Amino acid sequence: MPLDAKTLRDFYRTPLGRVVRRQLATAIRLRWNRVNGLTVAGVGFASPFLGTFRTEAARLACLMPARQGAIVWPRAGHCHSILVSENQWPLPDNSVDRLLAVHCLEQAERAGPLLREMWRVLKPDGRALFVVPNRRGLWSRMDRTPFGHGLPFSRGQLETQLTDALFTPVDWGEALYFPPVNQRLLLRVANPLERFGSSMSIGVAGVILVEAKKEVMAPVGTGKRVAQPASLKPVETRSTTGVRRF
Repeated sequence: MPLDAKTLRDFYRTPLGRVVRRQLATAIRLRWNRVNGLTVAGVGFASPFLGTFRTEAARLACLMPARQGAIVWPRAGHCHSILVSENQWPLPDNSVDRLLAVHCLEQAERAGPLLREMWRVLKPDGRALFVVPNRRGLWSRMDRTPFGHGLPFSRGQLETQLTDALFTPVDWGEALYFPPVNQRLLLRVANPLERFGSSMSIGVAGVILVEAKKEVMAPVGTGKRVAQPASLKPVETRSTTGVRRF
């Protein structure tokens, strides 16, 4: 069973969760530094990272899967969260510019239909950003954090899932190089460890980040004209009455 929304919310209120939120928000903002006038949606449990877009995005939605449950977000002002079926969202086709998926793909009952729904709502020039547990990392092997639950991915597995759903990865990254330990001394050195790990690119971070674009299939053309077979030359036969042509 996937983690429920309350458990995820409580994690991000812990000291470790606050550090995780800060590190991932920085990595997300590095890729989407300007969303002025765009429609931004988060799916899974993306609310800890959507707040930074509230003053810029023209429209903002927080889609929370029914298997996780939903909480009111934000706590003040208009509510932007909505409980949705995993692969049936109340959004029209080609309506979202930026789609952020956190605690989503690894928790999905079936990844294929979920990715197809993401593809449907994204605009032709839209981008999706996925944050998933790294199969090679320490975080996916310890269930004390949300990243230790669900199905972790290697980079190859994630790329296959995306390309099968008509997404093209355009940018790869990693985050959470520090250990998933809720101790104040280790949390103090999280920033230096994060900088060191990202500079080394050693592939053992806690999560993989991949930005992907929607692949729109080319229209079917008129096709090639099939070459007509060469006409057969008439065959001459001789008979006692003269020449016949067939």
